Amino acid sequence: MAHYCIRQTGRHLLLLVRSPGEIVNPLLFFLLVIILFPLGLGPDPEMLSALAPGIVWVVALLVNVMLCMRLFADDFADGSLEQLAMANIPLAVAVLPQLLASWLASGFLLSLVSPLFGLMLGLPLSVAPILMASLLMGTLIMLLLGAVGAALTVGIQRGGMLLSLLILPLYVPVLIVGTRSLTEAVGGGDPAVALALLGAGVTGGLVLSPVAIAAGLRVSLEL
Repeated sequence: MAHYCIRQTGRHLLLLVRSPGEIVNPLLFFLLVIILFPLGLGPDPEMLSALAPGIVWVVALLVNVMLCMRLFADDFADGSLEQLAMANIPLAVAVLPQLLASWLASGFLLSLVSPLFGLMLGLPLSVAPILMASLLMGTLIMLLLGAVGAALTVGIQRGGMLLSLLILPLYVPVLIVGTRSLTEAVGGGDPAVALALLGAGVTGGLVLSPVAIAAGLRVSLEL
């Protein structure tokens, strides 16, 4: 089973590399929105620094919503999703490689470059480890939650709005905790509690989300 997951994750990553827009577009979107905030709010460094934790996390949330809208769409359109559901491997396991590849190509890369975006908003470089750690966990949680909504809406024409209505309320706790971790780090507090909550969210998401995703896909595929 582990060999299957590793092999399929590599396959999905290769497909993403062959379509560079799938990797570059989320990063460009993140960069453009980060640039627009100083233009709209003004160049006051103190105000930007105070708002930076919330800005970073709101933009990360929007990037994840965009990613989830396309998560299963192509596989559903070409019929490969139905074949996957009828394979011998449990569907809850079969979807894990695609989720992991999508996170590596988006949330993982976004977390690695996030200190640069943070500097643009006035975040001190000293909080870069907290920023990266919180985004690594937070983007994975949001992807797992969003994938449940994507599985339920994949067969619906123009289901993007419905998907947003389904997953945005689920993202609110992640947004609050992630922003709190950065706010504590910037203010000299202890972000350990917020990071621990994100870690618990990752653990719970990895255990429960694949089962919910598989159930949602079976409903959408009418299997």
